[in-house]
Amino acid sequence: MDNKDRADDMGSKPFETTGPRHSTSDLEKAEVEVGTTVQLQRRLKSRHLQMIAIGGTIGTGLFIGSGGALANAGPAGALIAYIFVGTLVYSVMVALGEMATYIPISGAFTAYAARFVDPSLGFAMGWIYWFSWAITFALELTASGLIIQYWSPELNIGIFIGVFWAVISAINFLPVSFYGEVEFYFASIKVLTVIGFLIFGICIDAGAGQHGYLGFHTWGNPGAFAPHLIENNIPLAKFVGFWAVMIQAGFSYQGTELVGIAAGETANPRKTVPAAIKKTFWRILLFFVGAIFFIGLLVPYDNEDLLTGTTDAASSPFVIAAKLAGVPVLPSLINAVLLTVVLSAANSNVYSGSRILVGLANEGCAPRILTRTSSGGVPYVAVAFTAAFGLLGFMNESSSGGTVFNWFVNITGVAGFISWTCIGISHLAFMRALKARGVSRDTLPYKAWGQPWFTWYGVGFNILIILTQGFTAFIPWNTSNFFVAYISLILFAVLYLGHKIVFKTKFVKPIEADLDTGRKEVDEMFFEEHIPTTWYGKLGNWLLG
Repeated sequence: MDNKDRADDMGSKPFETTGPRHSTSDLEKAEVEVGTTVQLQRRLKSRHLQMIAIGGTIGTGLFIGSGGALANAGPAGALIAYIFVGTLVYSVMVALGEMATYIPISGAFTAYAARFVDPSLGFAMGWIYWFSWAITFALELTASGLIIQYWSPELNIGIFIGVFWAVISAINFLPVSFYGEVEFYFASIKVLTVIGFLIFGICIDAGAGQHGYLGFHTWGNPGAFAPHLIENNIPLAKFVGFWAVMIQAGFSYQGTELVGIAAGETANPRKTVPAAIKKTFWRILLFFVGAIFFIGLLVPYDNEDLLTGTTDAASSPFVIAAKLAGVPVLPSLINAVLLTVVLSAANSNVYSGSRILVGLANEGCAPRILTRTSSGGVPYVAVAFTAAFGLLGFMNESSSGGTVFNWFVNITGVAGFISWTCIGISHLAFMRALKARGVSRDTLPYKAWGQPWFTWYGVGFNILIILTQGFTAFIPWNTSNFFVAYISLILFAVLYLGHKIVFKTKFVKPIEADLDTGRKEVDEMFFEEHIPTTWYGKLGNWLLG
């Protein structure tokens, strides 16, 4: 235990549990295998868990992609879309919360689907979700190179892909507590940037800028809703814009579910996971909705800079808002924040991808060698395998390779929606299994409200989004765009049917669902609850605890 942890322990008291006491330090001595589950070391604290989720979610989708959302749907359309999709994300998070607190294991998504629904569903969901993170790692490395080229256009992008690949990979080979600290500070920069923009937006809209009081002037001119794609039917065109942004909002929110992946390495998961799920969701919703709201107030949706399609500070609505307000802008500062954003996302990509592989291996859906851990509790084989796919970023060095790489990116696009749908389906099966065992949901460490109807709500709309996300291929019809949009869904179906045909798996009966492996071991552990005694410690605990 280092000095910081000793300081944290001062004034704390133990959190009592029943059963034999095993301290978290016992888990840090060696790899422990229980049944078919490899227990990784539980070194992540609540603040780590929340910042991992925030860091994996707030990225270029907010800092750059939000400008496209405003241009396609207008300020009101974009705001409504982000709020609506936020309710879908919340349905996923509370469903995941019930399962992840009851059975907090690494790579939880695949385990829940395989245990409660169908092993083939766990196989297909796990591999396509892992693939999405592995390929996104290559994408983020490429984005980091493009961002640095903002300062030095003459430098080859491959230099930065290689350098950042080595750095991010090395971080993920270190103990998970080090990863948690790095991600904590990466995500803190994002949070401070968004909070700073919200304060800036309030001041400028209230009259601090060169144009005086603004209010809701952009909602009147050019308008609250923007027409999109359709030319001869304005009401339909505005609805199309809203629907397009709702899909984009879903992509922006993806990563919130990382709380479930990290549950297997979290100290006192019965307490920290529910707190992280509730606090993290509301913070992310506040950041996204707040940022979209003020961007819509400060930047008209027909602003030409929103439509440049570049990936540096030039097309960021944060920068555009400052320019329009007449405030001297430092694009290099915004660009530096964007670099932090993509490096944080890349860091989360390798972490989450490797833990999904551990979950797949635990359920027999991947080679057992992927569960091997170092003395520091790091699944180094899974980390190495996931990190290797970041080298695909070098495909952007050639034009033909870049085309193939873009196809890879499109394959990953819908993976988040597929995963959210599978989480909801797994939760419905989880509740059926509890009922079959005679276990009341009132006894769960965390009980979600409005069930099962809220989960059905999330599953239904997620499926609708998956089926309609490629609608632009029909306006007008484009065969190539159609396959690009739906290739991930086709791949998921091939993985599922292929596994079911080869292994002849059957749907899990509720009474036979495995509700014990990975749960009983946590029931027997003893965790210390750190209760700060100073005013600043209490404030930090309220904000991040």
